[in-house]
Amino acid sequence: MLTTKPRFQTFDEYLEYDDLSEKLYELFNGELIEMPPESGLNFQIANRLFFAFASLVGTDRVRGQGLELEVRGEPKNRYPDLTIIREEHIQQLSQRNTLRLSMRPPLLVIEVVSPGEIQRERDYIAKRVQYQDCQIPEYWIVDPQTQTILILELMNQVYTEVDTFRNDDVLVSANFPQLNLPVSQVFPND
Repeated sequence: MLTTKPRFQTFDEYLEYDDLSEKLYELFNGELIEMPPESGLNFQIANRLFFAFASLVGTDRVRGQGLELEVRGEPKNRYPDLTIIREEHIQQLSQRNTLRLSMRPPLLVIEVVSPGEIQRERDYIAKRVQYQDCQIPEYWIVDPQTQTILILELMNQVYTEVDTFRNDDVLVSANFPQLNLPVSQVFPND
């Protein structure tokens, strides 16, 4: 039996689709592209950051990779490894874990870079442009390969690199000044 892949003209059409699976998809040129599962290392790093932020803002405001962000351009949606949402988002996300462009942006998105040049370019360039366009106040790029964390802050609607943190540097966040987390606690010891 031949099955056809669904095509979507709008993001709203896509949001109405349910294939009754737990799969995550990016909507690219009207087609669904299945997202591969995260590596164990990336998941471990994201979990460490999840717990650090959960102790600051509460577990309800920290969302893992299952949170979907509607963005402009292609693809039409992204799944950050970690997102710190606003208090108002908790209720807005109760039916579907999707932040729409019509909602206020989250406070922070964090991407843990997967191995490979395409993935590096996606996290350092493509997602940076899309998240900046969404006016997300802060974007972190966590790079396991270099064991660094690049923090970008939105200033005058443009991301500015605050700093690249490494080793025992303590992360500095304008939106989370109470965060007291050394980079060395984010990356697992070999």
